[in-house]
Amino acid sequence: MTLAPYASDPARSRGREFPTGDGLARGPRSPYQRDRDRIIHSIAFRRLRYKTQVFIAPDGDHYRVRLTHSLEVAQIARVIARILGLDEDLTEALALAHDIGHPPFGHAGEDALNAALHKAGGFDHNAHTLRTLMRVDSPYCEHDGLNLTWETLEGLAKHNGPVTEPGWALTGLDAAYPLDLHTHASLEAQVAALSDDIAYDNHDIDDGLRAGFLDLDELLAHPFVASQWAEVERRYPGVDIQRQLAELIRSQIGVMVNDLVAQTQANLVGVGSVDEVRAAGRALVAFSPEMAEGERAFKRFMYEKLYYHPEQMETAKRARAVLAELYAAYSQEPVLMEESWIDNMPRFEPDRSRHIADYIAGMTDRFAIARHADIYGRTPEGLSNV
Repeated sequence: MTLAPYASDPARSRGREFPTGDGLARGPRSPYQRDRDRIIHSIAFRRLRYKTQVFIAPDGDHYRVRLTHSLEVAQIARVIARILGLDEDLTEALALAHDIGHPPFGHAGEDALNAALHKAGGFDHNAHTLRTLMRVDSPYCEHDGLNLTWETLEGLAKHNGPVTEPGWALTGLDAAYPLDLHTHASLEAQVAALSDDIAYDNHDIDDGLRAGFLDLDELLAHPFVASQWAEVERRYPGVDIQRQLAELIRSQIGVMVNDLVAQTQANLVGVGSVDEVRAAGRALVAFSPEMAEGERAFKRFMYEKLYYHPEQMETAKRARAVLAELYAAYSQEPVLMEESWIDNMPRFEPDRSRHIADYIAGMTDRFAIARHADIYGRTPEGLSNV
């Protein structure tokens, strides 16, 4: 497929932090295809299978986790990239990797590690995505990290826009391999970011209803979904409600994708290069003003009814306690960590505390629960509310 002039061209990539010879390439792949494959084959990506998306350590097989969410984001992002003439492989790599820095228990786990590292610079899952891919997950003989291209690392660092106040992790990585944090990222990164919103706005409906945390009548009356629901009822009267809801979610995704594509195409009129994208001073991949306002209102609804549901908040409280207690145990007795992590333990602060946080952040929900039980002699109760 011919790329649009504002797409990221793999033939013009800025390269990798650690240069590699062409002789090391395995098969006829572009640099961005190799990035995608390195991400998929990484340990950090596999661990997403047992990391919280909305519900902590869900018992049901049908609930989403970070891995399934990332795959859904990648599918949506790739469709949008193809329509816009962008590099699909870079877009897919960014979508697949965007949540790799999440610790166990999702945002509750992030809060716990941020509190534990309050004297060592704190913890941020976005920055930890870069730290994991550039330093922690190191399967290669020649260098640390996965040695991804500049464009993939830049997109992960700035998928939510320019970073004006980077924390310690991103500051250190940027010093080693500058990522132009003050500019906007590529269109591929912007597509991945909004595909994330499209995915969880809609798929969290499914999980929230399955768990009984969302009231069906309240949901279907919300202006953001009401018109599509009316259309589903008109087209499929009398059909089983579960099938109707599945159709609603598909329809909502389609409406949001079509709106984003139309608005973005309008924003790109006159844009002739990826450099102009980065210098635009604003995100060019965007929803229409009407869709953006409706989506923000729907997010407020979902936070109130689902993400901040009393049962969710209580479970998150327990999860934070588990990670806080794990951090305390490893700080007092580093020998409780795995041997390879003990061997590489820094002698001085703040590196010592950050090393412990790296170890905990890499855990899955179930591994963190099991390690807590091993150390404290009890299995935490109430860490799954579905």
